[in-house]
Amino acid sequence: MSRKKVIAGNWKMNKTPSETSIFITELSDRVKQTKDIVICAVPYVCLTAALKSAKRTKIKIAAQNLHFEDNGAFTGEVSTDMLTDLGVKYVIVGHSERRQYYNETDATVNKKILKALKAGLKPILCVGESLDQREMGVTSDFVRYQVRYALNGVSSEDMKNVIIAYEPIWAIGTGKTATNEQANDVCKTIRETLVELYGRRVANAALIQYGGSVNVKNANELFNMSDIDGGLVGGASLKIDDFDKIVNYNK
Repeated sequence: MSRKKVIAGNWKMNKTPSETSIFITELSDRVKQTKDIVICAVPYVCLTAALKSAKRTKIKIAAQNLHFEDNGAFTGEVSTDMLTDLGVKYVIVGHSERRQYYNETDATVNKKILKALKAGLKPILCVGESLDQREMGVTSDFVRYQVRYALNGVSSEDMKNVIIAYEPIWAIGTGKTATNEQANDVCKTIRETLVELYGRRVANAALIQYGGSVNVKNANELFNMSDIDGGLVGGASLKIDDFDKIVNYNK
């Protein structure tokens, strides 16, 4: 079946609010003709500037993380109410850097997915294996486990609002990229896992991105694979000319 592509830029800890305004204003002019979903996931301090600049454009704004509690003594964290009050619609959950550097677990990822959906946010769920796991031949088993754990308690109806991003850890920020076939095989494994959980109709409609050194040179071929529905783009999303070309990959 035909699915829209979702092309999301994960800015990580880059750009100031003023730089954000300039970037998104310029980007909005370049993506007017796209039929795909374009998202910029910006730092917390840039959300207000991003939302203002993206108003009445095709660009959606995402947060890069959230907390699974409504409020409390959680210094430095941000709740779903804070995000939705600003007008944020999307949020990245379970990025490998959060798992690696900030001790995110499968259990906390699941809590965040459920909290995001309850608040009306659309989570971009990140899953993916390390180089050791790929070399051991356990990629499929590991990714299946991550997907099942993260989606525990998520209904078929809620799956309409979940985007899954397959991001092999060994390919993030390294310049290494999974081959088109490797990336598509794992995205297909994710879709088959969704078949097991929700049935073929829900699985066929699910949006599954690839993330891992997506760039101008490889975007077109990756995005035209059978089970890859766009990309979660890191470094290339910070460069206006590169991100423009990735979003408009099919021109």
